[in-house]
Amino acid sequence: MTITHHPSDATLAAFASGTLDEARALVVATHLSLCAECRKAVRAFEHVGGALLDDLQPAEISAGALERAMAQLGAPEAISPVPRDQRLKNLPAPLSQYELGSWRWIGRGVQYRSVPVSSAEGGRVFMLKAAPGTRLPRHRHTGTEWTCVFDGAFQHDFGRYGPGDFDEADETMEHNPVVEDGVPCICLVALKGSIELQGWMGRLLQPLIRI
Repeated sequence: MTITHHPSDATLAAFASGTLDEARALVVATHLSLCAECRKAVRAFEHVGGALLDDLQPAEISAGALERAMAQLGAPEAISPVPRDQRLKNLPAPLSQYELGSWRWIGRGVQYRSVPVSSAEGGRVFMLKAAPGTRLPRHRHTGTEWTCVFDGAFQHDFGRYGPGDFDEADETMEHNPVVEDGVPCICLVALKGSIELQGWMGRLLQPLIRI
């Protein structure tokens, strides 16, 4: 697997520091499970963060602070891993902890599958599967769209994205992905904001989009 597109250094640093919301962190974690280069970069950011913490002066806490914090957490609950569906055996490991929804059609040649992720910032996570040769409508976003490809490939104005590639789009970008021939393209997407279809055809289709 040759991976060409990676998360930005700022994104990898945010992941290493634990400051990403769960929605975007899941898509980055999925890319990391496929990309040794980015796993190495995250380890480097973690080492830098650890060194910075070592240089900080210890701060005193009040007596009994630990006991009060533990009491607020309550009794620990046993967490059982979600049984791994045989149909998911070829998907990246980070998804094994989530109970995925069923595939449903959202347009010609395009299917959608929800991933139950909590996000206080309004982010949503889902899988998309598009048939070979599918041309998605030209669109832009009111927020961010982070995508990790599992299988197949698509192309748009900013390049070609195949297995393992990470596409980090924001409200400044406008594109119309086209799925390559051969096999369906399957992706994991974290979307914040909404999708705005462009052109007269896009305006006609906009009311039908439920992502």
